[in-house]
Amino acid sequence: MFTGIVEELGEITAVETLDGACRFRLRGPVVTEGAKHGDSIAVNGVCLTVVEHQGDEFTADVMAETLNRSSLGALAVGSRVNLERPTAVGSRLGGHIVQGHVDGTGKILGREPSQHWEIVTISLPADLSRYVVEKGSITVDGISLTVVDAADDHFTVSLIPTTLALTTLGIKQPGDPVNLEVDVIAKYVERMLGARATGEEATR
Repeated sequence: MFTGIVEELGEITAVETLDGACRFRLRGPVVTEGAKHGDSIAVNGVCLTVVEHQGDEFTADVMAETLNRSSLGALAVGSRVNLERPTAVGSRLGGHIVQGHVDGTGKILGREPSQHWEIVTISLPADLSRYVVEKGSITVDGISLTVVDAADDHFTVSLIPTTLALTTLGIKQPGDPVNLEVDVIAKYVERMLGARATGEEATR
């Protein structure tokens, strides 16, 4: 489990195309400290497994399913990525519960800079809109954010200077894809209420 608090802005240093998959080599001095084979690291909000680790770099394999459902397929050598290690048991939950399982992708639609923050508008797939509510939590490229406004096909977030400086959302431009993970609690509540409604219908 992750919290959506990005630890560092890493970089793709190599991309190897495999049969139905690819292998990334990534540089991240913070997240590789003490890393070992089999550890999990979130890359732009996608939970990946460390295959090899050497110095301040690690490699991770990405299956075709993940490439198709996320924006990782658009990464190339030199791409900057948000990196986060799993949260430790007993530590503070700084953001919200993030699984590292991408629900879909959106695109940056616009940016409105101001003196102390920036409003970013992001497109929202129709099948995810019911999970996104004003002042609710959403994960964008692995970043835990609060929704400012929510519509059927887009939402907005307000980014402080720290987020702009230390994550990919500071450099992404209109048209760029982003990974989205909605609040998992909302999905569980929907499933339970649906099951309850079905059960009530069956007893009538």
